[in-house]
Amino acid sequence: MFYGIVPGMLLSFLFRCLARLVFRCLARLSQVARRAVLLPLTLALLLGTAAQAAPAAAAPPPKASCPAEPAPLPAARLAALAKDRGLMWTLQRDGRTSYLYASLHVGRPAWAAPGPRLLAALAQVDAVALELDPLDRDAWQMPPMPELPLDASLRRRLDAQAAAVCLPPGALATMHPLLQTSTYMLLRARALGLDVRYGQEMLLSQWARERGLPVLALETLQGQLEALLPADVDAARHELRANLRQLERPATLLRTLDTMVAVYDRGDLARLNRYAEWCDCVTDAADRTALRRINDGRNPALAERIAELHQRGQSLLVAVGAMHMTGPRALPALLREHGFEVTLMPPSGSR
Repeated sequence: MFYGIVPGMLLSFLFRCLARLVFRCLARLSQVARRAVLLPLTLALLLGTAAQAAPAAAAPPPKASCPAEPAPLPAARLAALAKDRGLMWTLQRDGRTSYLYASLHVGRPAWAAPGPRLLAALAQVDAVALELDPLDRDAWQMPPMPELPLDASLRRRLDAQAAAVCLPPGALATMHPLLQTSTYMLLRARALGLDVRYGQEMLLSQWARERGLPVLALETLQGQLEALLPADVDAARHELRANLRQLERPATLLRTLDTMVAVYDRGDLARLNRYAEWCDCVTDAADRTALRRINDGRNPALAERIAELHQRGQSLLVAVGAMHMTGPRALPALLREHGFEVTLMPPSGSR
Protein backbone atom coordinates (compact mmCIF):
# COMPACT_ATOMS: atom_id res chain seq x y z
CA MET A 1 0.00 0.00 0.00
CA PHE A 2 1.05 3.44 -0.64
CA TYR A 3 1.75 4.75 2.78
CA GLY A 4 2.72 8.29 3.09
CA ILE A 5 0.98 10.08 0.74
CA VAL A 6 -1.20 8.10 -1.03
CA PRO A 7 -1.61 6.28 1.79
CA GLY A 8 0.11 3.67 0.75
CA MET A 9 3.22 5.41 0.60
CA LEU A 10 2.74 7.85 -1.76
CA LEU A 11 3.23 9.45 -0.98
CA SER A 12 3.15 7.91 0.44
CA PHE A 13 4.73 6.94 2.15
CA LEU A 14 5.13 4.70 0.80
CA PHE A 15 6.52 6.26 -1.08
CA ARG A 16 9.11 6.53 -0.75
CA CYS A 17 11.31 5.84 -3.68
CA LEU A 18 8.38 4.72 -5.72
CA ALA A 19 8.00 7.98 -7.54
CA ARG A 20 11.46 7.58 -8.91
CA LEU A 21 11.10 3.88 -9.66
CA VAL A 22 7.98 4.64 -11.61
CA PHE A 23 9.65 6.85 -14.08
CA ARG A 24 12.68 4.67 -14.51
CA CYS A 25 10.46 1.77 -15.49
CA LEU A 26 8.24 3.88 -17.71
CA ALA A 27 11.37 4.68 -19.69
CA ARG A 28 10.98 1.21 -21.13
CA LEU A 29 8.00 2.34 -23.16
CA SER A 30 8.47 3.69 -26.65
CA GLN A 31 9.34 7.36 -27.05
CA VAL A 32 5.84 8.10 -28.29
CA ALA A 33 4.25 6.32 -25.35
CA ARG A 34 6.43 8.16 -22.85
CA ARG A 35 5.48 11.50 -24.33
CA ALA A 36 1.79 10.67 -24.49
CA VAL A 37 1.61 9.18 -21.05
CA LEU A 38 4.12 10.92 -18.88
CA LEU A 39 7.68 11.82 -18.85
CA PRO A 40 8.68 15.46 -19.00
CA LEU A 41 12.14 16.40 -20.17
CA THR A 42 13.01 17.43 -16.65
CA LEU A 43 13.17 13.73 -15.71
CA ALA A 44 15.76 12.90 -18.34
CA LEU A 45 18.53 12.62 -15.77
CA LEU A 46 16.42 10.20 -13.80
CA LEU A 47 16.08 7.87 -16.73
CA GLY A 48 19.54 8.06 -18.24
CA THR A 49 21.05 4.80 -19.38
CA ALA A 50 19.78 2.69 -16.51
CA ALA A 51 16.58 1.63 -18.23
CA GLN A 52 17.16 -1.53 -20.20
CA ALA A 53 15.71 -2.21 -23.58
CA ALA A 54 12.25 -3.74 -23.63
CA PRO A 55 9.60 -4.25 -26.31
CA ALA A 56 7.99 -0.97 -27.26
CA ALA A 57 4.35 -0.49 -26.34
CA ALA A 58 1.96 1.49 -28.48
CA ALA A 59 0.56 4.58 -26.80
CA PRO A 60 -3.21 4.52 -26.38
CA PRO A 61 -5.20 7.47 -27.64
CA PRO A 62 -5.57 10.26 -25.06
CA LYS A 63 -8.62 10.07 -22.82
CA ALA A 64 -10.34 12.88 -21.01
CA SER A 65 -10.21 10.76 -17.86
CA CYS A 66 -6.41 10.79 -17.85
CA PRO A 67 -5.11 14.14 -16.56
CA ALA A 68 -2.05 15.56 -18.23
CA GLU A 69 1.05 16.36 -16.22
CA PRO A 70 0.59 19.68 -14.39
CA ALA A 71 2.09 22.61 -16.27
CA PRO A 72 4.91 24.57 -14.61
CA LEU A 73 4.20 28.11 -13.45
CA PRO A 74 6.09 31.23 -14.59
CA ALA A 75 8.79 32.52 -12.25
CA ALA A 76 6.85 35.61 -11.18
CA ARG A 77 3.84 33.52 -10.22
CA LEU A 78 6.04 31.07 -8.31
CA ALA A 79 7.64 33.87 -6.33
CA ALA A 80 4.21 35.15 -5.31
CA LEU A 81 3.10 31.68 -4.17
CA ALA A 82 6.28 30.66 -2.33
CA LYS A 83 5.55 29.67 1.28
CA ASP A 84 6.74 27.24 3.90
CA ARG A 85 5.04 23.86 3.87
CA GLY A 86 5.31 20.79 6.02
CA LEU A 87 7.30 20.38 9.21
CA MET A 88 10.90 21.21 10.12
CA TRP A 89 13.02 20.50 13.18
CA THR A 90 16.40 21.88 14.23
CA LEU A 91 19.00 19.26 15.20
CA GLN A 92 21.70 20.61 17.50
CA ARG A 93 24.76 18.61 18.53
CA ASP A 94 28.51 19.03 18.59
CA GLY A 95 28.17 22.80 18.35
CA ARG A 96 26.44 22.61 14.95
CA THR A 97 22.86 22.94 13.77
CA SER A 98 21.33 20.69 11.14
CA TYR A 99 17.71 20.61 9.97
CA LEU A 100 15.20 17.77 9.61
CA TYR A 101 12.48 18.41 7.06
CA ALA A 102 9.37 16.27 6.54
CA SER A 103 9.01 15.75 2.81
CA LEU A 104 6.22 14.67 0.50
CA HIS A 105 6.99 12.66 -2.60
CA VAL A 106 4.54 14.50 -4.86
CA GLY A 107 3.58 18.14 -5.04
CA ARG A 108 1.95 20.86 -7.09
CA PRO A 109 3.58 23.30 -9.53
CA ALA A 110 3.16 26.10 -6.95
CA TRP A 111 5.60 24.20 -4.71
CA ALA A 112 8.50 24.69 -7.12
CA ALA A 113 9.90 27.66 -5.19
CA PRO A 114 11.21 27.18 -1.62
CA GLY A 115 9.57 29.08 1.24
CA PRO A 116 11.54 31.41 3.55
CA ARG A 117 12.38 28.68 6.07
CA LEU A 118 13.81 26.31 3.47
CA LEU A 119 15.67 29.16 1.80
CA ALA A 120 17.31 30.08 5.11
CA ALA A 121 18.28 26.47 5.80
CA LEU A 122 19.76 26.01 2.32
CA ALA A 123 21.87 29.12 2.88
CA GLN A 124 23.28 27.80 6.18
CA VAL A 125 24.04 24.11 5.57
CA ASP A 126 26.99 22.31 4.01
CA ALA A 127 24.99 19.54 2.32
CA VAL A 128 21.49 18.21 1.62
CA ALA A 129 20.69 14.62 2.63
CA LEU A 130 17.79 12.70 1.05
CA GLU A 131 16.55 9.13 1.34
CA LEU A 132 17.91 8.70 -2.18
CA ASP A 133 18.99 11.39 -4.64
CA PRO A 134 16.47 11.25 -7.52
CA LEU A 135 18.93 13.01 -9.86
CA ASP A 136 21.85 10.65 -9.23
CA ARG A 137 21.73 8.21 -12.12
CA ASP A 138 24.44 6.01 -10.62
CA ALA A 139 22.24 5.30 -7.59
CA TRP A 140 19.42 3.90 -9.72
CA GLN A 141 20.90 0.65 -10.95
CA MET A 142 18.01 -1.73 -10.39
CA PRO A 143 18.94 -4.76 -8.28
CA PRO A 144 17.18 -8.13 -8.61
CA MET A 145 13.66 -8.14 -7.18
CA PRO A 146 11.68 -11.03 -5.67
CA GLU A 147 9.36 -12.90 -7.99
CA LEU A 148 5.60 -12.68 -7.47
CA PRO A 149 3.66 -15.11 -9.66
CA LEU A 150 0.12 -13.92 -10.40
CA ASP A 151 -3.01 -15.77 -11.37
CA ALA A 152 -5.19 -14.66 -14.28
CA SER A 153 -7.57 -12.73 -12.02
CA LEU A 154 -4.82 -10.55 -10.54
CA ARG A 155 -3.34 -9.93 -13.98
CA ARG A 156 -6.74 -8.78 -15.28
CA ARG A 157 -7.10 -6.41 -12.33
CA LEU A 158 -3.65 -4.97 -12.98
CA ASP A 159 -4.45 -4.53 -16.69
CA ALA A 160 -7.67 -2.74 -15.75
CA GLN A 161 -5.68 -0.26 -13.67
CA ALA A 162 -3.27 0.31 -16.55
CA ALA A 163 -6.21 1.15 -18.79
CA ALA A 164 -7.63 3.50 -16.16
CA VAL A 165 -4.49 5.67 -16.40
CA CYS A 166 -4.23 5.34 -20.20
CA LEU A 167 -1.39 2.82 -20.29
CA PRO A 168 -1.57 -0.20 -22.60
CA PRO A 169 -1.98 -3.65 -20.98
CA GLY A 170 1.33 -5.01 -19.78
CA ALA A 171 3.12 -1.66 -20.19
CA LEU A 172 4.68 -2.06 -16.74
CA ALA A 173 5.01 -5.84 -16.83
CA THR A 174 8.77 -5.64 -16.20
CA MET A 175 8.08 -4.03 -12.80
CA HIS A 176 7.25 -5.91 -9.62
CA PRO A 177 3.42 -5.94 -9.29
CA LEU A 178 3.54 -3.89 -6.08
CA LEU A 179 5.55 -1.20 -7.87
CA GLN A 180 3.02 -1.30 -10.69
CA THR A 181 0.17 -0.48 -8.33
CA SER A 182 2.21 2.29 -6.70
CA THR A 183 2.84 3.70 -10.17
CA TYR A 184 -0.87 3.73 -10.90
CA MET A 185 -1.49 5.59 -7.64
CA LEU A 186 1.07 8.20 -8.63
CA LEU A 187 -0.60 8.65 -12.00
CA ARG A 188 -4.02 8.93 -10.36
CA ALA A 189 -2.64 11.77 -8.23
CA ARG A 190 -2.53 13.92 -11.35
CA ALA A 191 -6.29 14.29 -11.05
CA LEU A 192 -5.50 16.49 -8.04
CA GLY A 193 -2.83 18.48 -9.87
CA LEU A 194 -0.03 16.50 -8.16
CA ASP A 195 3.13 15.19 -9.79
CA VAL A 196 6.43 13.68 -8.66
CA ARG A 197 8.33 16.47 -10.42
CA TYR A 198 7.12 18.77 -7.64
CA GLY A 199 7.81 16.38 -4.78
CA GLN A 200 10.18 17.76 -2.17
CA GLU A 201 13.05 15.34 -2.92
CA MET A 202 13.11 16.27 -6.59
CA LEU A 203 12.99 19.99 -5.79
CA LEU A 204 15.55 19.84 -2.99
CA SER A 205 17.97 17.95 -5.21
CA GLN A 206 17.60 20.67 -7.85
CA TRP A 207 17.88 23.52 -5.33
CA ALA A 208 20.99 21.98 -3.79
CA ARG A 209 22.69 21.68 -7.16
CA GLU A 210 21.83 25.28 -8.02
CA ARG A 211 23.66 26.32 -4.84
CA GLY A 212 26.63 24.02 -5.30
CA LEU A 213 25.66 21.87 -2.29
CA PRO A 214 26.46 18.15 -2.31
CA VAL A 215 23.47 15.80 -2.18
CA LEU A 216 23.99 12.80 0.10
CA ALA A 217 21.98 9.57 0.26
CA LEU A 218 20.69 8.20 3.55
CA GLU A 219 19.74 4.81 2.09
CA THR A 220 20.45 2.55 -0.86
CA LEU A 221 18.04 1.45 -3.56
CA GLN A 222 18.59 -2.16 -2.49
CA GLY A 223 17.66 -1.32 1.09
CA GLN A 224 14.51 0.52 0.09
CA LEU A 225 13.38 -2.30 -2.18
CA GLU A 226 13.90 -4.82 0.60
CA ALA A 227 11.59 -2.72 2.81
CA LEU A 228 8.99 -2.12 0.11
CA LEU A 229 8.80 -5.61 -1.40
CA PRO A 230 8.20 -8.49 1.03
CA ALA A 231 10.09 -11.64 0.16
CA ASP A 232 7.22 -13.78 1.43
CA VAL A 233 4.91 -14.48 -1.51
CA ASP A 234 1.72 -14.63 0.58
CA ALA A 235 2.49 -11.29 2.24
CA ALA A 236 3.26 -9.71 -1.14
CA ARG A 237 -0.02 -10.95 -2.62
CA HIS A 238 -1.93 -9.62 0.38
CA GLU A 239 -0.39 -6.19 -0.11
CA LEU A 240 -1.06 -6.34 -3.85
CA ARG A 241 -4.74 -7.10 -3.28
CA ALA A 242 -4.93 -4.27 -0.73
CA ASN A 243 -3.41 -1.85 -3.26
CA LEU A 244 -5.81 -3.00 -5.96
CA ARG A 245 -8.78 -2.50 -3.65
CA GLN A 246 -7.65 1.09 -3.11
CA LEU A 247 -7.23 1.67 -6.83
CA GLU A 248 -10.62 0.15 -7.56
CA ARG A 249 -12.22 2.84 -5.36
CA PRO A 250 -10.71 5.90 -7.08
CA ALA A 251 -12.98 8.48 -5.45
CA THR A 252 -12.00 7.29 -1.96
CA LEU A 253 -8.34 7.05 -2.93
CA LEU A 254 -8.25 10.61 -4.25
CA ARG A 255 -10.14 11.92 -1.23
CA THR A 256 -7.58 10.33 1.10
CA LEU A 257 -4.68 11.62 -0.97
CA ASP A 258 -6.17 15.11 -1.00
CA THR A 259 -6.48 14.95 2.80
CA MET A 260 -2.88 13.80 3.12
CA VAL A 261 -1.62 16.70 1.02
CA ALA A 262 -3.67 19.21 3.02
CA VAL A 263 -2.43 17.78 6.34
CA TYR A 264 1.13 17.98 5.08
CA ASP A 265 0.75 21.48 3.65
CA ARG A 266 -0.37 22.95 6.96
CA GLY A 267 2.14 20.93 9.02
CA ASP A 268 -0.51 19.15 11.10
CA LEU A 269 1.63 16.64 13.00
CA ALA A 270 -1.21 15.58 15.33
CA ARG A 271 -3.41 14.50 12.41
CA LEU A 272 -0.48 12.92 10.63
CA ASN A 273 0.09 10.78 13.72
CA ARG A 274 -3.50 9.50 13.36
CA TYR A 275 -2.92 8.53 9.74
CA ALA A 276 -4.02 4.92 10.16
CA GLU A 277 -7.42 6.13 11.40
CA TRP A 278 -8.34 8.02 8.22
CA CYS A 279 -6.17 6.70 5.37
CA ASP A 280 -8.52 3.83 4.46
CA CYS A 281 -5.41 1.69 3.95
CA VAL A 282 -4.83 -0.05 7.31
CA THR A 283 -7.67 -2.52 7.76
CA ASP A 284 -6.09 -5.59 9.39
CA ALA A 285 -3.02 -6.92 11.18
CA ALA A 286 -1.22 -7.63 7.91
CA ASP A 287 -1.65 -4.01 6.84
CA ARG A 288 -0.26 -2.82 10.15
CA THR A 289 2.71 -5.15 9.78
CA ALA A 290 3.40 -3.83 6.29
CA LEU A 291 3.23 -0.21 7.47
CA ARG A 292 5.68 -0.93 10.28
CA ARG A 293 8.07 -2.64 7.87
CA ILE A 294 7.92 0.09 5.23
CA ASN A 295 7.96 3.02 7.60
CA ASP A 296 9.01 2.40 11.22
CA GLY A 297 11.44 -0.37 10.35
CA ARG A 298 13.65 1.99 8.36
CA ASN A 299 13.84 4.72 11.01
CA PRO A 300 16.71 3.32 13.15
CA ALA A 301 19.05 3.10 10.15
CA LEU A 302 17.98 6.57 8.97
CA ALA A 303 18.72 8.06 12.40
CA GLU A 304 22.11 6.34 12.55
CA ARG A 305 23.07 7.62 9.09
CA ILE A 306 22.00 11.20 9.92
CA ALA A 307 24.04 11.10 13.14
CA GLU A 308 27.06 9.74 11.23
CA LEU A 309 26.93 12.48 8.59
CA HIS A 310 26.46 15.24 11.18
CA GLN A 311 29.40 13.88 13.19
CA ARG A 312 31.67 14.33 10.18
CA GLY A 313 31.50 18.07 10.77
CA GLN A 314 28.78 18.85 8.25
CA SER A 315 25.66 20.90 8.85
CA LEU A 316 22.85 19.16 7.00
CA LEU A 317 19.41 19.81 5.59
CA VAL A 318 17.87 16.35 5.88
CA ALA A 319 14.60 15.58 4.08
CA VAL A 320 12.76 12.35 4.88
CA GLY A 321 9.16 11.32 4.11
CA ALA A 322 6.63 12.86 6.49
CA MET A 323 5.35 9.50 7.74
CA HIS A 324 8.77 8.82 9.29
CA MET A 325 8.05 11.64 11.74
CA THR A 326 5.13 9.76 13.30
CA GLY A 327 4.63 7.02 15.87
CA PRO A 328 6.51 5.93 19.00
CA ARG A 329 9.70 5.29 17.00
CA ALA A 330 9.49 8.51 14.99
CA LEU A 331 12.70 9.83 13.51
CA PRO A 332 12.85 12.94 15.78
CA ALA A 333 12.59 10.70 18.86
CA LEU A 334 15.36 8.40 17.60
CA LEU A 335 17.61 11.37 16.88
CA ARG A 336 17.18 12.50 20.49
CA GLU A 337 18.51 9.08 21.48
CA HIS A 338 21.57 9.87 19.36
CA GLY A 339 22.25 12.93 21.47
CA PHE A 340 20.63 15.63 19.36
CA GLU A 341 18.63 18.47 20.82
CA VAL A 342 15.59 18.21 18.54
CA THR A 343 13.24 21.20 18.33
CA LEU A 344 10.12 21.44 16.19
CA MET A 345 10.12 24.81 14.48
CA PRO A 346 6.86 26.81 14.82
CA PRO A 347 4.48 26.89 11.84
CA SER A 348 5.35 29.49 9.27
CA GLY A 349 3.87 32.86 10.12
CA SER A 350 3.35 32.07 13.82
CA ARG A 351 4.74 34.37 16.50
